[in-house]
Amino acid sequence: MGYNYRFAIRAFFLLLSLTTFLNPSAATTRRLTALVKQQPLVLKYHKGPLLGGNVTVNLVWYGKFSPKQRSILVDFLQSLSSVHSRSPQPTVASWWRTIAGYTGKPCTVAVGNQVLLESYTLGKTLTIDKLPVLAARGSKRGGNTAAVNVVLTDADVSVEGFCMSRCGKHGASRRGSAYAWVGNPGKQCAGQCAWPFHQPIYGPQTPPLVSPNGDVGVDGMVINLATVLAGTVTNPFNNGYFQGTAGAGLEAVSACTGIFGKGAYPGYPGEVVLDQTTGASYNAVGVRGRKYLLPAMWDPKTSTCKTLV
Repeated sequence: MGYNYRFAIRAFFLLLSLTTFLNPSAATTRRLTALVKQQPLVLKYHKGPLLGGNVTVNLVWYGKFSPKQRSILVDFLQSLSSVHSRSPQPTVASWWRTIAGYTGKPCTVAVGNQVLLESYTLGKTLTIDKLPVLAARGSKRGGNTAAVNVVLTDADVSVEGFCMSRCGKHGASRRGSAYAWVGNPGKQCAGQCAWPFHQPIYGPQTPPLVSPNGDVGVDGMVINLATVLAGTVTNPFNNGYFQGTAGAGLEAVSACTGIFGKGAYPGYPGEVVLDQTTGASYNAVGVRGRKYLLPAMWDPKTSTCKTLV
């Protein structure tokens, strides 16, 4: 139950490969007009409940994440609802505000419980049915049942379908609570689940962007966490906003896979900001000046993929 990356990833890399085959110079000329006729992108609302208002995110760290890696991801979540009124650049919070167009009211995010499972209690190879089991560890007995429990697996953990058909997943447990999972692709499939910080598996082999926090796997996790969290809020029980088949359709961010800035096309993430000191690419600033590269989000007000820059 819940969205996974199967169709979004395959469609992205299929178009990437098709582009290269039909027009080998497309990576440098940026001429992708009419190679594939685009269907109207409309995420239909299926009348189900959404997770608007105040959302608590509980984190289950499965494996050996370093303190720095944990801080990158926690700072991202805390940045979703932080106020940056004086920031001269787009912020993580301004990216998240598009969610209000779905829920009809502001949606704030707070980090709740954090559980460290560094001993791989269920092993280093997990089946999909183990994810809600791990997610349940994020809720304290008698805690907030409306919270989203997010499982984060480290680079040494293999999850069923990871890299092959998904970079993350969200769904609902038998008790009706929402959960999500994102894996660290640094060792297993950076070219698929950490693009554009690594050369893609298929298509034009253009130089990758420099990751803003110096960790390709974790900066890739930020992109995928942003994707599944937006999907969890706007389509928590497979009857919210999506296009296509319930449980495998395109959602708020997965509908815009591969788009990070204006002028994006398969193999080119679009125009983003370059840090003149580090050479890293980003498009949003978070708490403590932390920089992130966030994917475009489908805007229900304009029916387009909205980018920050």
